[in-house]
Amino acid sequence: MKISAVVPAYNEAARIGAVLRPLVSCPLVDEVIVVDDGSDDGTAAVARRFGVRVIELPENRGKAAALDAGVNAARNDVLLFLDADLVGLRPEHIERMVNTYADGGVDMVVGVFADGRVNTDIAQFFNPFASGQRVISKTIWARAREKVHEMDYGIEMALSKLAAKEGWTKEKVKLDGVTHVLKEEKRGFSQGIRERFKMYGDMIKWLIKKL
Repeated sequence: MKISAVVPAYNEAARIGAVLRPLVSCPLVDEVIVVDDGSDDGTAAVARRFGVRVIELPENRGKAAALDAGVNAARNDVLLFLDADLVGLRPEHIERMVNTYADGGVDMVVGVFADGRVNTDIAQFFNPFASGQRVISKTIWARAREKVHEMDYGIEMALSKLAAKEGWTKEKVKLDGVTHVLKEEKRGFSQGIRERFKMYGDMIKWLIKKL
């Protein structure tokens, strides 16, 4: 089974290396695609140093659009989604997710933070299916795009809600020692708070929206 990894990234030049390093060293990953979502900090240039495929969007379109661009470019049917701001990711985490998908016969695998930092551990304990770390097929993604047209930050919640509605089988995988950089740490407090509230708003929208 060949895997295409898709990493959406917006102004992650200082952080994306920590995700690409374990990805390019994982023998189970056949292809790595970074979708630079209109960054202005050199994210694409940093990604190219790792020898991965880079797609540059001309403007910031949001996470769902970046993922969609990566999926459309991927040469394999099985997709691994990883956020660009992860901390503590190791090749064995990637292998665990991929092997769970391959061996479990499930429609979707979700990687859940554990023992990384308290606030992200708690957030994913109560809402594990908001995680951006997933393994799915192109068929499942196409089904989501057919049903959901405006996803943005709510893409994970939309996928999980559709999975529950349509009875997709899913499995959680513990990503021990993994966390991510908070928006307030990346963008500054004011901008980070605005982005966080937008993210929560998108998630709530998909919680209450009828599919």
